[in-house]
Amino acid sequence: MRSDVMKLGPEKGPHRSLWMATGLARKDLDKPIIGIANSYNEIIPGHVDLNKISAAVKRGVLMAGGTPVEFGTIGVCDGIAMNHLGMRYSLVSREVIADSVEIMAQGHPFDGIVLVSNCDKITPGMLMAALRLDIPAILITGGPMLVGFDLGLFRGKYPGMGDPVMDLNSLFGRIAPVKSGKIPEDVFEESCRSACPGAGSCAGMFTANTMSCLSEVLGIALPGNGTIPAVHADRIRLAQAAGEQIMELVRKAITPRQILTRKAFENAIALDMAFGGSTNTALHLPALAYEAGLSLPLSEFNTISAQTPHICNMAPGGPWHLEDLHRVGGVSVILKELMKGKLLDGGTLTVTGKTLAENLASAPDCDGTVVCCLDKPVHATGGLCCLYGNLAPDGSIVKASAVLPEMLKHSGPARIFNSESEACDAMLGSRIKAGDVVVIRYEGPKGGPGMPEMLTPTSVVKGMGMADKVALITDGRFSGATTGASIGHISPEAMEGGPIGLLKEGDIIDIDIPNRSLNVRLSEEQMQQRRAAWKRPEAKIKVGVMVRYAEAVSSAADGAVLKQRA
Repeated sequence: MRSDVMKLGPEKGPHRSLWMATGLARKDLDKPIIGIANSYNEIIPGHVDLNKISAAVKRGVLMAGGTPVEFGTIGVCDGIAMNHLGMRYSLVSREVIADSVEIMAQGHPFDGIVLVSNCDKITPGMLMAALRLDIPAILITGGPMLVGFDLGLFRGKYPGMGDPVMDLNSLFGRIAPVKSGKIPEDVFEESCRSACPGAGSCAGMFTANTMSCLSEVLGIALPGNGTIPAVHADRIRLAQAAGEQIMELVRKAITPRQILTRKAFENAIALDMAFGGSTNTALHLPALAYEAGLSLPLSEFNTISAQTPHICNMAPGGPWHLEDLHRVGGVSVILKELMKGKLLDGGTLTVTGKTLAENLASAPDCDGTVVCCLDKPVHATGGLCCLYGNLAPDGSIVKASAVLPEMLKHSGPARIFNSESEACDAMLGSRIKAGDVVVIRYEGPKGGPGMPEMLTPTSVVKGMGMADKVALITDGRFSGATTGASIGHISPEAMEGGPIGLLKEGDIIDIDIPNRSLNVRLSEEQMQQRRAAWKRPEAKIKVGVMVRYAEAVSSAADGAVLKQRA
C-alpha cells in the first residue's frame, strides 16, 4: 500500500504512535488509509451540509474495509464575494485548494482520496490535485439547492416582474429595478429571503452545478452526482456509495489519469454544449487537462459546439433548474441522448469500474421537454462558443444559448471602463445608451488580479431592460448565472498589452457570434500606433498572495493556471 511508507517497520514506530494518538487502533493502520478532503464551512450555502456528506463517506469507507481520515480545505462563495475586493480572491482559491490537497496527500501518503466539494472553484481545485497525485480518487459533491419562490411576486406585490420561481440570478436582476424605485426595498427583502431557500449549490446550471454534472461524464463521480438535490436522502446514500467505491478503486489501482483521458474531456465539452453550462468551464476544463498532461485549446470548444446540439435549456438561459433535470432522470438522460447521436465516446472508463456506455445502459430516454431529443433541439449548436478576431487573437468565450437572437450580431461604440465598479456606476447612473458596447478591462488574471467574476454589471443591463440593446465585453470573467451578449476571457488581457487595452471611447466594435468573431474597426497600423503608446498601469493589489498569483498565472486562454512545467 502507498501508506506503508509511513506506517510499516520499527523505524515507523513513532509514526504509528502519532496516528494512534488520534484515536486510531493499531489494526486500523493495517487497512488502506483513505484521505477525505472536506471543504465544509459555515459560509457557503453549498458547503454548510458537507459534514453530513463526509460522515456518510466515512461510513462507506469503514464498511468496505478502509480507514477514513478527514481534513479540511478552504472555500470561497462567489456570490458573497461578488462585486467587491473579495471576488479577486476567488479564482486564486482554486490553485490554493489544489495545492493544499496535494500537500496533505503527499505529507500523509493516503492510499486513496475522496473529494467532498460543491461550489465554483473548490470542485475543479480538488480535481486538479487528484490528477497531480494520480492516486485512486472519487468526487462527491453536496448537491444543488432547491429553487426559490418569490412570495412577494406571487401575491401580486409587484406585477410584471416575471415568474415567481427564482434563484440567485433572478435576485441580481432586480438590483436595477430596486435602485430605480420600481421595486420597494422592503419588497426586495422578501425576495432576498426566498431566493436561496436552503443548503446546496445555487439552483441553476451555474458554475458549481456545471462542474458537478461534468464530473459524471468525466467519469470521476458516480452517476447522479450532478443533480440529486442537497436536501434529498439520496445524496447521503450516494456519499456512502462513494466511500465504498473508493475502496474498489484502491483494490483495482484505478487512478484519475486512467479516467480523465482526452476522450473524457471531449465528452465533457459535448455535455457542456448540450446543456449550455457556465463559461467558467473554459477555464476549468483546460486547467484539469493541463494537470493530466494534456492540451485542451479553446478552439476545441468551437469544434465540439458545431456538432453538438443544445438539447437542455437550463437556467439562466432557459426555464429549467437542476431539480427539474433530476426529476426526469438527471445527467444520464442527456448523455444517453448524445450517445444515440454518436456524439460521445462510450468507451471511457469511470469510477464505477465500468465504461460510460455501461453506466448509461439503464438510463431513461429523453422526456422531450426538459431534455429535448436530438431531432428537436433548443438550438442546432452548442450553448457555448469562442470568438476570435483582432480584439481577441487568442480567443474569448460567450454563452451563446443565453444571448437574445437580436444580439447575436451587434455593432456599436465602445464605452471604456478600467474596472467593474466604474462600469456599474455608469450603468446605474443611466450613462449607458442603447447600442453601446460596454468594455470592462484590466480585470484579467494578471490585471484584476484574479480575473473577477462580473454578475452584477450583466444583471444590471438585464434589469434596465437593455439586454436586447447593449453588449458587454471584458478580459475578466462572468458568473455561470450570466445571460445576454456578455463576452469574457478576452485574451491576451489588457494587462499583457492585449488589444482590449488599446481601445478608445467610441471605437466601433463588431460582434458576430454565429460566425465566431470579435473585432474592432481599426487597421493593424492604427493598432500598432496605439500599442507603441500604451503603458502598463500599476497593479491594483501590491501585497500578499495576489502579487504572487499575478506574477505566475497564465492567460485565460490556457485556463489561468500557474505554470509548473518547463
